Amino acid sequence: MEAAAKVKSIFVYPIKSCRGISVCQQAPLTPTGFRWDRQWMVINNNGRAYTQRNEPKLALVETELPNEAFLEGWEPTGRSFMVIRAPGMQALKISLSKPRDIADGVSVWEWCGSALAEGAEASNWFTNYLGKPSRLVRYNAESETRPVDPKYAAGEKIMFSDCYPFMLLSQGSLDALNKLLKEPIPINRFRPNILVDGCEPFSEDLWTGIRINNCTFQGVKLCDRCKVPTINQDTGVAGPEPSETLRQIRSDKVLRPNQKQQGKIYFGQNLVWKDNLSNGKVLKLGDPVFVMRKVNSAAEAAA
Repeated sequence: MEAAAKVKSIFVYPIKSCRGISVCQQAPLTPTGFRWDRQWMVINNNGRAYTQRNEPKLALVETELPNEAFLEGWEPTGRSFMVIRAPGMQALKISLSKPRDIADGVSVWEWCGSALAEGAEASNWFTNYLGKPSRLVRYNAESETRPVDPKYAAGEKIMFSDCYPFMLLSQGSLDALNKLLKEPIPINRFRPNILVDGCEPFSEDLWTGIRINNCTFQGVKLCDRCKVPTINQDTGVAGPEPSETLRQIRSDKVLRPNQKQQGKIYFGQNLVWKDNLSNGKVLKLGDPVFVMRKVNSAAEAAA
């Protein structure tokens, strides 16, 4: 079988809605997404998640993990840290060893539960940066379960991602969009986990089963886009694009004219990892992507 594409980039976003890390070589897989992806999030004093939708300054918050954090089987020591940086702020170091304190009443979208609290120093840092009461919390996989929408992926789970463990996008799709925009935009506007190259634009719409490095993924739902892609990730300032152009070429009205109209626009494919009972699996840059199953058109894809 000939490969349909290859993995060009892998992105991990340790803190929900903050900047991602473009990994150098590889990233370990877990059933809830790449290791470290959306393990943390910033919450307000009611326990509700902050995202770029309501706090676009989060776009300017950078995270750094040790290079070895992306090796198979690596475990943090007492000297392992995530380093957080933002304009006008001193660097903040967060231990990768799990904290002991618990924050109750934490919520993101439909989910509510408890999380691990990262302590006063992190709270003060984000409170000062955002200018309002804030806390940094970490997902507590030992006590909590956050299921994916069973309509699309029954039995699957996530941490603090919006909806699904992985989101895949193709360079061809981004290039096709950029040809229509007055000012091209980078891939970071769309915050994918896996960027592939070598396929035709929007091929990923059709992929319901793919294999990468002997790992099987199921395409479960086209990714409908919110306002975050309109936020410049270098400035935190929102504009009308690319949503205006996407609405002309990627709306449900265009892609799914005979289906129920929800006023949504689609860009990318949400994935779940199906053979996730085996440990020690990684995706690597350059891995070929083989399409095992696909539908004939975006109108047939789950959305």
